[in-house]
Amino acid sequence: MSSIQAITNQVLELEKLLNSSRARLDLIEHNSNASIQWQHNTEENADIFFLIMMANTIFLMQGGFAFLEAGSVRSKNTTNILIKNLLDASTAATIVSGAVAERCDFVAYLVYSSCITGFIYPVLTHWAWSSDGWLAVGFTDGPIEITYSDFAGSGIVHCAGGVAAFVAAAVMGPRIGRFDKETGNPVDIKGHSVPFAALGGFILLFGFLAFNGSSHGAISSAGDGVAVATAVKNTVLGGTGGAFLTLTLNRLKWIGDSTWSFLTTLNGCLAGMVAVCASCNQITTYGAFIIGIIGGVMYMITTWTILKLKVDDPLDATAVHFGGGVWGVIACALFSTEFGVLYHWDKRSALQLAWQLAGLSAIITWTATLSFVMFYTLKKVSLLRVSFEFEMKGLDIPKHGEPAYPAESYGHGWGETGDALGSMVEKLRNKSPTINTKTSGSPEVDSLNKLNSSVSTINTMVQNGSTETVPEKQEQTKI
Repeated sequence: MSSIQAITNQVLELEKLLNSSRARLDLIEHNSNASIQWQHNTEENADIFFLIMMANTIFLMQGGFAFLEAGSVRSKNTTNILIKNLLDASTAATIVSGAVAERCDFVAYLVYSSCITGFIYPVLTHWAWSSDGWLAVGFTDGPIEITYSDFAGSGIVHCAGGVAAFVAAAVMGPRIGRFDKETGNPVDIKGHSVPFAALGGFILLFGFLAFNGSSHGAISSAGDGVAVATAVKNTVLGGTGGAFLTLTLNRLKWIGDSTWSFLTTLNGCLAGMVAVCASCNQITTYGAFIIGIIGGVMYMITTWTILKLKVDDPLDATAVHFGGGVWGVIACALFSTEFGVLYHWDKRSALQLAWQLAGLSAIITWTATLSFVMFYTLKKVSLLRVSFEFEMKGLDIPKHGEPAYPAESYGHGWGETGDALGSMVEKLRNKSPTINTKTSGSPEVDSLNKLNSSVSTINTMVQNGSTETVPEKQEQTKI
């Protein structure tokens, strides 16, 4: 009996150990599953956070467009530019607003912005970036598979926007006084603030890093960080090449105006970044620099061509985005380390170049056709362009009631440098010395009397040491 009891006890102990081992195995399995789930959630959340932060940075580019365009136009149209950039929903539409600045009716802006962002651009993105888009699907030739390659949108975004901008500017016609009536030569119409344009340009250059880097779409997996860093690095080098080229060419008297032009250099830099958008994830360092240099050349050539055609583009938007975009799509087939003609020189690379050209032709044809129909229709129904008076006097006041730089907001009352009430009265007296201010009956006389009254009130307050302000209900003086 004792031996049987001992055996029974041993069996029970073994059973307890087995149950304990099973519990431990279940716990290990649970912890393993939890760890896998945690890792999956962490990776997913990291990718989402990456895209959100990049999207926030890209949204800042809209402010860059706003400052660049505002600084490149005359002060009388600043508010008009700002409200358009506030409402813009995609880069392709923003590109157009710069090309038709200072003369486009606001109703026309609402129409073309809605059509581009709601129909023209989405169709292009489906073609190239959707899994079932015909450009993305491509074709096969035996074992060779060919698909359209446009990583960050040299063609889909920038070329399309540049085409729409050119069509809009051509149909609308140049600004009043942009070309000499007798000689046909272009007349320079300067923007009102180079610092504003510079600030906008710097914001755009900063945003381009996020625009191109985020096109990779993820950051959590092995190799994602390197891929994003490669895209950002090549974007910087593309902009550097474009800026260096345009700075140098503009200094040559038989090509440029023999100056070290900041605005030309800025546009060349932007054109270089546009050019590397299509291939910034798959090119070498030197390849990005060369693509940027040629992007700068394309910008200069396109600018010259547009002026020869007497098309007025105040921001050179067509030259930057169309010139840089067209070259970027082609350059991808030449400089890609995966299939580029300059690296492989085989049937695969030749077919890729042909498909890139086919995609480019489709983008240009689709955008140009629909843009022409849209803008020509707006022109025929007299909704495309503002009146002669509005264009000459500016759009801020009649269209928006908000001048960007209201005259009454400038000056002060402390000394000769301020435009105080007293000096305003003196100016009006000098303008009309024969006016008898004691006799009312005309707006000019009434205004002068009101100014005299205001000056007398303020002088009395100062002499008496009063710190009281003029009553809020006192009627504002108008001239």
